[in-house]
Amino acid sequence: MAAISVPLLTLRSPQTNRPFPSFFNLNRPFSTSLSSNCSFNHLTVSNSSTFSNQAITETTTSDYSTINVQNDDALDTTLFVIRAKNRIGLLQIITRVFKVLGLTIQKAIVEFEGEFFVKKFFVSDSNGKKIEKTEHLEKIQKALMEAIDTGGVSPSVAVVSGRGVVVRKAGLNLGERKAKAEKMFGLMDVFLKNDAVSLQKDILDHVEFTVARSRFNFDDFEAYQALAHSVRDRLIERWHDTHQYFKKKDPKRLYFLSLEFLMGRSLTNSVINLGIQDQYADALSQLGFDYEVLAEQEGDAALGNGGLARLAACQMDSLATLDYPAWGYGLRYQYGLFRQIIVDGFQHEQPDFWLNFGNPWEIERVHVSYPVKFYGTVEEEVLNGKTCRVWIPAESVEAVAYDNPIPGYGTRNAINLRLWAAKPSDQYDMESYTTGDYINAIVNRQKAETISNVLYPDDRSYQGKELRLKQQYFFVSASLQDIIRRFKDLHNNFDEFPEKVALQINDTHPSIAIAEVMRVLVDEEHLDWSKAWGIACKIFSVTIHAVQPEALEKVPIDLLGSVLPRHLEIIYEINYCLMEELKKILGQDYDKLSRMSIIEEGAVKCIRMANLSLACCHTVNGVSRLHLETLKTRVFKDFYELWPQKFQFKTNGVTQRRWIVVSNPSLCSIISKWLGTEAWIRNVDLIAGLREYAEDPDLHAEWKNMKKVNKMRLAEYIETLTSVKVSLDAMFDVQIKRIHEYKRQLLNILGIIHRYDCIKNMDESDKRRVVPRVCIIGGKAAPGYEVAKKIIKLCHVVADKVNIDPDVGDLLKVVFIPDYNVSVAELVIPGTDLSQHLSTAGHEASGTGCMKFLMNGSLLLATADGSAVEIAEEIGAANMFLFGAKVDEVPALREKGTSLKGSLQFARVVRMVRDGHFGFKDYFKSLCDTVEEGKDFYLLGSDFASYLEAQAAADRAFVDQEKWTQMSILSTAGSGKFSSDRTIEEYAEQSWGIEPCKCPF
Repeated sequence: MAAISVPLLTLRSPQTNRPFPSFFNLNRPFSTSLSSNCSFNHLTVSNSSTFSNQAITETTTSDYSTINVQNDDALDTTLFVIRAKNRIGLLQIITRVFKVLGLTIQKAIVEFEGEFFVKKFFVSDSNGKKIEKTEHLEKIQKALMEAIDTGGVSPSVAVVSGRGVVVRKAGLNLGERKAKAEKMFGLMDVFLKNDAVSLQKDILDHVEFTVARSRFNFDDFEAYQALAHSVRDRLIERWHDTHQYFKKKDPKRLYFLSLEFLMGRSLTNSVINLGIQDQYADALSQLGFDYEVLAEQEGDAALGNGGLARLAACQMDSLATLDYPAWGYGLRYQYGLFRQIIVDGFQHEQPDFWLNFGNPWEIERVHVSYPVKFYGTVEEEVLNGKTCRVWIPAESVEAVAYDNPIPGYGTRNAINLRLWAAKPSDQYDMESYTTGDYINAIVNRQKAETISNVLYPDDRSYQGKELRLKQQYFFVSASLQDIIRRFKDLHNNFDEFPEKVALQINDTHPSIAIAEVMRVLVDEEHLDWSKAWGIACKIFSVTIHAVQPEALEKVPIDLLGSVLPRHLEIIYEINYCLMEELKKILGQDYDKLSRMSIIEEGAVKCIRMANLSLACCHTVNGVSRLHLETLKTRVFKDFYELWPQKFQFKTNGVTQRRWIVVSNPSLCSIISKWLGTEAWIRNVDLIAGLREYAEDPDLHAEWKNMKKVNKMRLAEYIETLTSVKVSLDAMFDVQIKRIHEYKRQLLNILGIIHRYDCIKNMDESDKRRVVPRVCIIGGKAAPGYEVAKKIIKLCHVVADKVNIDPDVGDLLKVVFIPDYNVSVAELVIPGTDLSQHLSTAGHEASGTGCMKFLMNGSLLLATADGSAVEIAEEIGAANMFLFGAKVDEVPALREKGTSLKGSLQFARVVRMVRDGHFGFKDYFKSLCDTVEEGKDFYLLGSDFASYLEAQAAADRAFVDQEKWTQMSILSTAGSGKFSSDRTIEEYAEQSWGIEPCKCPF
């Protein structure tokens, strides 16, 4: 029998459909530890020559299988004696293992002992000799153990579902269906291929059978849909294998709870992480399609807003890439935030129907659904002689899972983002049924679906607050039911729960999860209170994103008691225990007790969700070093003094795979070329190696060309969007983020007005020395935020005047980019020369936007706020433009009130707006009032002179292009610390206690 060599990447275990583990490569290092779920098999080893006995206890129980290896000197071959229960196809499975390993079976003898057989295989290596090396013999034994292991397959069971349909439980019956199983595994024995022909066939099959279009007549969007489904097929392979491997290894898992995930487009990120972008581009080109054109057909998944949501997306990418066993949980919003439409310079909001054309990246799991309850009453029952509180809900909604595979880069691991959609419950509306009110029954069902309809319902009304609370509990309840179900699949003792589960609360929105865990453990699992609380305190950690105490979430007690009556009782009990503990420490300090209480007294009695989190969570994380100081000294000062060990910080990060590899492929190529490796994509610390080439003229030439190409793309986008033509020689000066007073877009616009005013008053000789600027602003204002909307309008009226002024020409252009989102950012950030981050010091928790610009070589003009302080330490303050008051100076400046005078330049530009120089005099009056003396809370006037000095320093640096390019290179080289990979590694080690669990290729 000839030896057969099969590529490792095409192999799957015939029993589990998992890829054969890495020990199938005889030349790889090997560990002798046995997998826990193989422990019921028995391995006996005897060897009289080179293979010594292993420390494994022999058993004589007839129910166990054995593998005995003999390498006697008298034998010319190695003898494997296998004793196992007979079943159809096992002989072929064993012989296949030998073939896969390139071994030759010289002779085989089969004997039977009742229901067992004894098979003797005389085996030689590819050279016809005995297998001498101990490590090779160990690996062969492990491979055989994996092949004969049937412990992971459960018999099929017919059951009746809640809908009265007979279904078959997952698993294969190894009796009557064994032959079918052999056939099935044979058909699934290889992974999907990634050569051009295979990719083309898959795409065209999806055109015809998924999109249901003729393969001879389909457009770019239909081609994109087919392309996306073919990529998803490959994601699902990795996704299935990863979760089977997690189940087999049973590691401690992280569950990341976040109400927002701003994922952006999935296509390019997925094919890059899968390592098949070039193959797809070639395959599509041969079909007459352009990969880049098809990629543009994808819309953004509208599942979040701002930095918190984008941070969650980056962290999911890093969790997958670093092989951590993790799940993300969130809500599948039907409409997302809103689409920003600009009409005559005013923002208008339109629903973002992002799901109108389907989402090929999600997998609807109709069989994964959980009931979520609301309202009702709480009653007492006696159970086993003990009085218990029982929640009797009045309303039920079904949570249906939609799974989104998240692939890692440079690994086989693909983890899961599970999003919940609200659907009507199967339960009959008995009151409507008995009264014949069919229409009312339908209306009530439709109301259920509104829970997951829209991101951030307007919570200025009671109805809005109620919907927001229902959203939070809906997503938390479904997620915890799923988590506990998965835990119970493998464990039956909740003492093990903290060893297998870590729950991360992303900001305080999911904090109701603490009360829900207590309800489940006490009311449903019947644990005593102290034991349940001990478990809860071990599994929860929280990241706080707020900077001001007034920004922390509160829920009116009346509202919580109506929607979740049992949870209110539980929170009162938690607070009682907390107060009793604090009284022992603080005595009669009622002011401090009142501040630390979960219950806030007042005209409207509320639950402080942040205090609930702090009372329970074992770790409270800030998102930058400066933010931690804010939490310790101002926001949670009392808690920090009591529990300083709880407080940590992990500076936020962004993933270089999205923000360099995907969004800036030219820069990616340059970095890989000069570092001589692509390893930095996974180990971003290597990017610091660019520092030694920062003065190299060849690198400078490539760098400037890369930047020019990116600016050209951005200029074309601006012209298409706004009809404004901009010069590529100008400095592209960008501020893109949510429009908010503390982010100080108004300071930027007033600076633009000052620049415009100066140019207008220059003679021609002075104008020749002006550095031309293209000032780009983008961002959304919250629908009810009138000041932010006026800032957007002011930007437009200034642009209208500046852009057509012949005295200014190309020296200054102003552009507002509407409907800013992740995809727009991927275009804008690579083309940016100068990036502005202007928050009043002490108001930005971290600021991941500046990290994206930093990675792309943009120079930063920033206040010493959030992560900008740490960025300055990494790249050197000389390589950025810092300005404005420091955090410790802000309180004193505010105390000055009306005595705090702004500069004359500031007074002049505000007066220009107030006097109607740009029109809309009455409309902007209230906006100007916000920066008048004594009302300038965000210190625009105080910081204006410093801001202009920083702008002048940027102008001077830009004139010297060699200096500017060197600063740009050093910015990228210093960005490694601000990768989300580093952030996740710190969380894993310091907060979650999880370790990598890498699925073998």
